Amino acid sequence: MNGVSVADAVRVIKSRTAIVPEIAVILGTGLGALADELKADATIPYPEIPGFPTPTVETHAGRLLFGKIGKRRVAIMQGRFHRYEGYTLQQVAFPVRVLRAVGAKTLIVSNVSGGMHPLWATGDLVLISDHINLLGDNPLAGPNVDAEGPRFPDMSAAYDPELRKLAHQVALEHKIVLREGVYVAVPGPNLETRAEYRMLRALGADLVGMSTVPEVITAVHQGMRVLGFSIITDNCLPDALEPTSVEQIIAVARGAEPKLAALVHGVVEQL
Repeated sequence: MNGVSVADAVRVIKSRTAIVPEIAVILGTGLGALADELKADATIPYPEIPGFPTPTVETHAGRLLFGKIGKRRVAIMQGRFHRYEGYTLQQVAFPVRVLRAVGAKTLIVSNVSGGMHPLWATGDLVLISDHINLLGDNPLAGPNVDAEGPRFPDMSAAYDPELRKLAHQVALEHKIVLREGVYVAVPGPNLETRAEYRMLRALGADLVGMSTVPEVITAVHQGMRVLGFSIITDNCLPDALEPTSVEQIIAVARGAEPKLAALVHGVVEQL
């Protein structure tokens, strides 16, 4: 990628921390405080890691943290990248390749989304069961790196069934309502029209957002187990659609974040 290899990034990370993460976590919009769950050993700003883009979205701090949650060694991406920022999907997914190379075998992704299920509400937590890629591209396009994974990776169980079962168990223990549904990724940056919401719902999606799918495809390609969570930050029901703003979305995300933090902490401890 622009002359920068995974090995270049790994070399810099290993010079800054001796921690070999078992689990990697990607934090989405408004969810940066989840990093407080980590007993941090090292903090590396993205600009100091070769090949890591710089986030331009509000609340994406742009730092890679290494430490422990309970007894588990964890790396946390405090902020991610999006196609609408002008990055290719290969750039968006590059950090996942790096995290796998430094040792992570499980990826936990989080995001905020628009909710299209009529019985769900803003602030609800949703376990991602599957996804639909409408980004118009794929992070695996181009020459395949056979050492990382197969040319045609199977995506029939992209979101690990056993990890999803564990997440439901942890949610029950913490008395947290956890929905489960399908996430569709669209390019953005605009929110969708009423007609687009109708189309996406008809396609079988419960949630809509602008991220996550490139990272998940890349993780599955490399044999990682994946678990995904989303916070519904705005209702996207075509016949009851109201204008929203980034400020409102972030406020809802931060209100629901303690529940998501408890879920992620509980899952990590029991992995």
